[in-house]
Amino acid sequence: MSTPNMNADRRHFLKVSSTATAGLSLGFFVPERASAATGADTPQLNVWVEIEANDTIVIRYARAEMGQGSMTSAPMIIAEELDADWKKVRVEYATAHENLRTKRAYGDMASVGSRTIRNSQAYLRQAGATARHMLVAAAAQQWGVPASECKASLNKVTHPASKRSLSYGQLAAAAAKLEAPKEVALKDPKDWTLIGKPIPRVDIPDIVVGKIKYGIDTQLPGMLHAAVAACPVFNGKVKSLDASKVENRRGIVKVLNLGEFVAVVADNWWRAKEALREVAIDWDVGEHGTLSSAAIMAHFKAGMEQAELAVARNDGNAPEALGKAAKVVEADYFTPYLAHATMEPMVCTAWLQGDKLEIWSSTQNPEATLAVGAATAGVPQPNVKVYPVQLGGGLGRKSPQDFTRQAVMIAKAMAGKPVKMLWTREEEIQHGLYRPASLMRFKAGLDASGKVDALHIRVSAPSILATLLKLPLPKGIDGQAVASFNDHPYDIPHTLVDYAQRNTNVPVGFWRSVGHSQNPYGRECFIDELAQAAGKDPVAFRLDMLPNNEKSKRDRSILEAVTKAAGWGSKLPAGVFRGVAETEGYGSWTACVCEVSVNAKNEVKIHRVVIGIDPGYAVNPDNIVAQFQGSVVHGLSAIFWGENTIKEGRVEQSNFHDYRMMRLNEMPKVEVVIAPTGGFWGGVGEPAQAPLAPALVNAISAALGKRIRSLPLKNHGLSLARA
Repeated sequence: MSTPNMNADRRHFLKVSSTATAGLSLGFFVPERASAATGADTPQLNVWVEIEANDTIVIRYARAEMGQGSMTSAPMIIAEELDADWKKVRVEYATAHENLRTKRAYGDMASVGSRTIRNSQAYLRQAGATARHMLVAAAAQQWGVPASECKASLNKVTHPASKRSLSYGQLAAAAAKLEAPKEVALKDPKDWTLIGKPIPRVDIPDIVVGKIKYGIDTQLPGMLHAAVAACPVFNGKVKSLDASKVENRRGIVKVLNLGEFVAVVADNWWRAKEALREVAIDWDVGEHGTLSSAAIMAHFKAGMEQAELAVARNDGNAPEALGKAAKVVEADYFTPYLAHATMEPMVCTAWLQGDKLEIWSSTQNPEATLAVGAATAGVPQPNVKVYPVQLGGGLGRKSPQDFTRQAVMIAKAMAGKPVKMLWTREEEIQHGLYRPASLMRFKAGLDASGKVDALHIRVSAPSILATLLKLPLPKGIDGQAVASFNDHPYDIPHTLVDYAQRNTNVPVGFWRSVGHSQNPYGRECFIDELAQAAGKDPVAFRLDMLPNNEKSKRDRSILEAVTKAAGWGSKLPAGVFRGVAETEGYGSWTACVCEVSVNAKNEVKIHRVVIGIDPGYAVNPDNIVAQFQGSVVHGLSAIFWGENTIKEGRVEQSNFHDYRMMRLNEMPKVEVVIAPTGGFWGGVGEPAQAPLAPALVNAISAALGKRIRSLPLKNHGLSLARA
């Protein structure tokens, strides 16, 4: 990227009544929730669709694209209601500064929590339907016929009775003069022609030929480069530094002591990074320089023994029922801290010129980037522009804005010069916002027939909401810490879920699927333990526990769909074992079956992964398959090797040599079952993580004949065999 893309900035987001006659720029009312933050009395007009005179349809995308594919799926929803010819659609980013200028007309721009489709589908559909209505009305007026006699399809409006037709491009100017309807009818799902079809991602061709510009690719005239180092002990400060070895080195522009971190600014990043290694930094590590993983575990265990804990769910009387149970089963499960390890580390380019700030950042939340940039630079928010770029992975790490703040602090010190700040891999792994470690204790009571009558789940873990977001916890509960526990679907009359908040100096954040990446592991593995104690088949045991209600029918349907696809109950080759799990997360229902064998060297061969989802409506099946395949890669990396340990207040792992990623020759066969039941819009990007770990570990435990109750598997002497 040599210069900013100013085209979007020059576009005028106007009401339909004042749109230029060269094309149609469509406005429509967004939901009240999107305008509430502005304090407006009525919802704000928003522009999503432009139709050019040459019949090209420009659809704007107001989120971040980081490989999840929603830059294709979200515009598909608009194009469906518009009856657009997808071959004539061009997708463009919306910008955070335009969102600010139009009083947040685009609403939430953050790509987090698998929310892009499920939280915006209603107003995206309305955008397309409104455009279609106006185009049909314009054609009807021109022909002097009732609009009800006209039909829109594939960028054309036709009048079947007279066999006349006009393209959207021909109608755009006339349609722009019409008043947008306040309400429009949306299509019945049975009439969809685009949603549900496997559409190639719009960004893939440019990725393949290297045209896509990621944040790391930003290039500006006269740009400088910065490498940074923060205290190896979290929350430490710079005590002093000696940069005498590098100050006169070729290409070095400046060494900055910014209190919380040190930055070396140079004419290229390699020189900055190498010089930073030679800067002698004396760190004030504070009181946390002796923190260790063992001390953290002791802290968690102490939480388990607290007299009074926050209660997340309390049905019946679990303690009393456990005391009367015919059989009691108990187990502790543990999951570790995890770094995100995105392929593109934290990167942000900032350019401060007087009271104007421009930012190019690989960010999952461009609105937050704008706000943090303005606050750090000390300039008004309207003076900040954030230019969209593709992200080389996000996984939740690029939503918090610590790296944006660093980049702007450096740019402020180098006023007038654009500076690209890039973290090393070591900085990214050792200064992350980690998935919280969690200690989970399960205790269940079975009656004489083997039915589960009581369940007590206790969680001891840090709180993301309290530490990262500084939010008060409703009734002392962090929802991520107890996710899939407080809302489990099983018919267990006496259920108690309580939570011990045990924060440490290790910063925590939102790792892909967060609580659903770890809690279903504990829950569904423990359900297998209960099935074994009851002497029942794991699938039949789960189905027997699912009540006959509206919510649980989705648990049942996805479990049945996936186990049927996997051939559950059929004979397996000698030495091959199956494991199963199912759960709900991010508004969707998922299930997984894994088939594995373990040889004498403790090498796990994954013969097959059958994993499925019921997202309600499947917008782009091809993208769902890709998301699930990618989730298996990401999930298996964490299951086998993922672990960040603490010694002397520091994260011990530093790069891929000791924070292992899965390799191509280890990838198992993955079969994705898409079983949408309709009636709701669920997330897709994160739910696949939820059932994978328990299904795999249940299969491995069956193969070994013993239970594995902590991750990663490397700590149990297990390795992953080549596929």
